[in-house]
This record gives sequence, C-alpha cells and structure tokens, in this order.
Amino acid sequence: MNAPRIFTHRRTTVSQPTKPNTAAVAAHAVSLISENTVVGLGTGAAATAFIEALGARVQAGFKIRGVPTSDVSAALAQKLGIPLVTFDDVDFIDVTVDGADEIDPAGDLIKGYGGALVREKVVAAYSRKFVIVAGSEKVVPVIGSRGKLPVEVVPFALTPTRKHIEKLGFPTEPRMKDGKLFVTDNGNYILDCKITPLPDAAATERALLNIPGVVDTGLFLKRAHVVLIQNGDAVEVRRGSAGERPT
Repeated sequence: MNAPRIFTHRRTTVSQPTKPNTAAVAAHAVSLISENTVVGLGTGAAATAFIEALGARVQAGFKIRGVPTSDVSAALAQKLGIPLVTFDDVDFIDVTVDGADEIDPAGDLIKGYGGALVREKVVAAYSRKFVIVAGSEKVVPVIGSRGKLPVEVVPFALTPTRKHIEKLGFPTEPRMKDGKLFVTDNGNYILDCKITPLPDAAATERALLNIPGVVDTGLFLKRAHVVLIQNGDAVEVRRGSAGERPT
C-alpha cells in the first residue's frame, strides 16, 4: 500500500519542476521592468518563464526592447512578438533577467549549464541592473557544491586547454550533444570541469582565465544586483553580490 503512494508522490515532484519553481519569480521580475526600456533576456528554464511572462505583457501593448543571450532566447522572444535589438542599436541594457545554476549566500553564481555563459556574461556586464530568478533548489552553501563548472574554450585550443585545466586539479569532460561536441552560439566548445566547493572562487576564476584558449568561465562573481528565489508560492528577494539594494 505504501509503495504506490511514495512512487506517485515522487513522480509529481520531479515531472513538473519548471512552473512551480519559476512562475512566481518570473512574474515578480516582470514587475521590475519599466516601459520603454531595454531588457536583457536570459537563457534557461527560469529565464524562459520570464520571457513568456514579459511576452504576454508586450502582446497587451507594453513597450520594451530585448537583447537575447542566446539564439534560443531570441527565437522565443520573436515568437512572442518582443522587439529585439543588438549592441549596435543600444549603448546599455536597463535590466537583464536571467537564471542561475548555483547561488551562494553572498549572491555569487555559477551559470552555463545551458551553454550560453559567454553571451550571458556580456549582457550582464553591460546592464545597469542584473536580476537573477531561480527556484530554491539552486541555492547552495558554497559555490561549486553541485560539482560542475562550465568553461567555454576555442576549438583550436581544446586539447591543450583541457590539459592545463586538469593541471589545476579539475578533471574535465567536453560537453556533447547528439553524439557530437556541443557547439555554443559563438562557435566554441564547452569543457565541464568537475569541481568541489570552491574556498576561493575568485582565485579559481583568475587561474582559468589565464589559460590561453579559455574564452570565459561559468563563475559569475559580484555580478548580480538582485536575486529572486521562489520557495513554494513565495518569492524571497535577496541582495546580490554586486551590492545593490534589492527592489
């Protein structure tokens, strides 16, 4: 009698993670967007929920322009009628809303499980405000707790870059998709580094960026201004590691 009830409960928990974990934070993030602004559009499940919620407002007449962080996000925005621009059209982004794969107590992040880390970091860097939306399952006690750090590398340097990263003590696996090396929107490859919790994430980032062939890492340190965490139906607003007061 007990086994069927346990099985049913587990299926319910894992088969519907996206909407329960992101709908409220997506709605809260949309409430932070002012009309006639430029909005950075992140990549991933939580960012997708935000884009969909923002698209519904645009379809109702709300005017904004978007800068996507990936081809996938661009396609979704176009489907929803969100006008898109590039850095050739604007000098800065007012607000960017994106997800994260890890969030530590200080508001530092690991991103890139979806493969868009370089464009995500560029868009975040040129944003006046960088807002993170995520479910509570992404919160970790120490950066690196989930055991994976994506690093984007140029194809020409894949082999030597991999060797140098492993000399730092991080075993690597080239990311694959459909039996082939995964290629980012920038035409590069991703090495997924096996890590343990990082006592000094900034030092790790510096060491990785010093390796020729590394384009960037999934460490987003002192980047986020506001972090929105969904716990059940409630949204917790946290200060990000960039130090801006949450709003």
